[in-house]
Amino acid sequence: MTVWTEFLAAQGATLEGDVVASFGAAAEELLAARDGAVLADLSHYGLIAFSGEDAQTFLHALITNDLRNLGENAAVFAAHLSPKGRMLANFLVMKRDGDLLVLLPASLREAMQKRLSMYILRSKVKARDAGGEWVRLGVSGPDSDAAVAAVLGQPVPAGIMSMARADGAFAVRLGDQRFDLLVTPDAAAATWAALAATHRPVGAPAWDWLLVNGGIPAVLPATQDHFVPQMANMEALGGLSFTKGCYPGQEIVARSQYLGKVKRRLYLAHVDAEATAGVELFSPDLPDQAAGHIANAAPAPGGGFDVLAVCHSSSEEAGEVHLGGRDGPRLTFRPLPYPV
Repeated sequence: MTVWTEFLAAQGATLEGDVVASFGAAAEELLAARDGAVLADLSHYGLIAFSGEDAQTFLHALITNDLRNLGENAAVFAAHLSPKGRMLANFLVMKRDGDLLVLLPASLREAMQKRLSMYILRSKVKARDAGGEWVRLGVSGPDSDAAVAAVLGQPVPAGIMSMARADGAFAVRLGDQRFDLLVTPDAAAATWAALAATHRPVGAPAWDWLLVNGGIPAVLPATQDHFVPQMANMEALGGLSFTKGCYPGQEIVARSQYLGKVKRRLYLAHVDAEATAGVELFSPDLPDQAAGHIANAAPAPGGGFDVLAVCHSSSEEAGEVHLGGRDGPRLTFRPLPYPV
């Protein structure tokens, strides 16, 4: 255990490795995430730092979004692709004290740091694991902007993906009342205590549920190299630039966009069964192949699982998509919270 996970355990956290499974009442925590104000430890997200005078130019050339004007007032959503144009990871990119910080699922951090480092060559860039430098917290629900502003000692800008910073902390606004908050380890315990006075502590599944219902996908090991960015609604989420120039996989992304060849999309759905990322989906309208895959899944308040499903648009329109097999549990589709 780290000092931080020992602190969380003392607050009542049930840990699976370094990940908070719950604070003792998983079902109630899901309801709190849906209906109230919650606070989550985000140790299931890792952090890569790129430093050096070429860091911004270097990373700009490898990802789907434009970093040329990135400052410390906003974060950027982006992805790194295989040569086939499929996502190997997607992430937030933030700038802090000259470092470019990449926030992504911890299960991909080591592999992606190694892969991106292969491109450094003669660039004046260094990559490091920055997970020990910043404690990652999630804050969501009513009055979260006021709670985060109190931690920072200043208001948080209103725009989605806007950032506010203070000594030893900074925050990214992910939604109207949802934030990623990063604080230095020496300030983490006091910050947690201050936020927990108004926000219920919840485990990682409750935070994952919020992201699923926000329509925000995260590439995981089971879905690496599965989805062209448009299949995961990355352009709708501001994660693609079509004017920035070349990057690995860019030709495939451009062809998909301008020739209208994206036949699969990301949809929000519910299923009355356990679901996990990477599980295949089936539909009668595609009798000879799978209709798609689960991108992300989280236990839902009241039972079952809410999922982000990448599937053929004709299958979603037919309304009959099944989990794991042609006779598997049927998905019930719901509207995404943003236009596609």
